Formats: sequence, C-alpha cells, structure tokens
Amino acid sequence: MDPVSIHRLADVTVVHASSDPADVVAGTPTTGAVTVTTLDGPGVEVGVWEMSAGAVRDVEAEEAFLVLAGRATIETGGATFEVGPGDLVRLAEGTKTVWTVSEPLRKLYVTGL
Repeated sequence: MDPVSIHRLADVTVVHASSDPADVVAGTPTTGAVTVTTLDGPGVEVGVWEMSAGAVRDVEAEEAFLVLAGRATIETGGATFEVGPGDLVRLAEGTKTVWTVSEPLRKLYVTGL
C-alpha cells in the first residue's frame, strides 16, 4: 500500500437504487453507497453514502459519519436529531432509526469501528 492515498470525494459517483418498500416511511427515496478505502484492521471501511429526499427505517451498524451535503433528521424512537453539512455523528450498532431527508444527503462514513 502507498504511504499516502488521496481520495477526491467530490469525484466519487454513487449509483442509487430504490429503497426497500418495506422500509419506506414517506416518498420514493433512493440510496447508494461506494466504498472509498479500507483501513488496516478487521472490517473497517470508509465510504460515501447518499439518500434522496424521503424517509426510511433502518437498523444501524456501528458507524461514525460526516455530513458532506444535504439535510436530514434521524429519529431514534425517543429523540430526533437534525443533521447538516459539517456534522459529525456516531451511531451505535443496533439502533433503530427513521431517516427523513429534506435535501439530498451525502455523507462520508466509517464503519466497523
């Protein structure tokens, strides 16, 4: 592996697919993800994830992410969190969420922590 690796996130293309109808809460959201790199260690992945406007249910993996663009709320059953560009968020594995995206969301994620 090279000692320095640069990934131009603005150039990363994410292909979307329709969300599973069983998970859709509102709208017709699409999502997509691309692995950008992996880190030494078991299962640590860094990538870009996107979601179009709409709302979906999810059960989270252990993850930290940085919102690059867009706006959303994340509901966890008892609390609602607003996220936007520049927000760094940590999600605990197994957390049940509802993502409501008002502006197409693009995030850099790290999972397998």
